[in-house]
Amino acid sequence: MSLPHAILTALLERPSSGLDLTRRFDKSIGYFWSATHQQIYRELGKLEAEGHIRALPTEQPARGQKKAYEVLPAGRAELARWTAATQDPKPHRDALLLRLRAAAVVGTAGLEADLRRHLELHRRQLTEYEEIEKRDFPPGPGSAQARLQHLVLRAGIELETFWTQWLTEALQELPAAEETAAQDQDRNPDEEPDEEPDQDKDQGGSPRSR
Repeated sequence: MSLPHAILTALLERPSSGLDLTRRFDKSIGYFWSATHQQIYRELGKLEAEGHIRALPTEQPARGQKKAYEVLPAGRAELARWTAATQDPKPHRDALLLRLRAAAVVGTAGLEADLRRHLELHRRQLTEYEEIEKRDFPPGPGSAQARLQHLVLRAGIELETFWTQWLTEALQELPAAEETAAQDQDRNPDEEPDEEPDQDKDQGGSPRSR
C-alpha cells in the first residue's frame, strides 16, 4: 500500500503530472521507494477514481498537454491515517549476508570480486546523497518540513556509510576465512575415529557376566 501514499506525499509537496512524478521519484522518493513509469500512472488512475486526487482544471487544454494532479481532502485524510498507523519493522533479508555466512564453511572463492563491486556501488550512492545534501540542505535552521526531509536523506547517508565501512572490513577478513575453510576441506569428513576396545568384554571377547 505504500506506493499510493508515496504519490500522495509527492503531490502534496507539489502538484505534478505523471511524467513529472516519475522524474521526481528518480531523484528523491525513489531512493527509498522505487516505482516504474507504468506503476505510477496506474496508481494515479486508482487514486483519481477513489476521489483522493483530481486533475487540475485548465481553461483551454492543448493537444498533448500533460495532465497535472493535486490532492483532494479525502487524499490528505488517507495519507494522515496511513502516516499515523502502527507498522512493525520488517525482517531484514539480504542474500549477500547469507552468502558471506556460507563462505565461512565452503570457502570465499569468487566472493571478493562481488564484494568489491558492492562496495563501489555503495560509495557511488553515498557520494550522490552527499551531493544532494549540499545542494538542497545548506547549513542553517531551515523549516520544520525541510528538517524532516533532511532527516530522511541522512538515514540514506548513514546507511551507505555503514555499508562502505562494513564491506571494507569484510574484504579484509576474506583471506583468513579462505584459509580456515581450506583447512576444514583438507580434513576427510568420511574418516571415523579409532574404535576403542569394549570394556564390557573380557579378554576372550565374550561379554562379561554382571
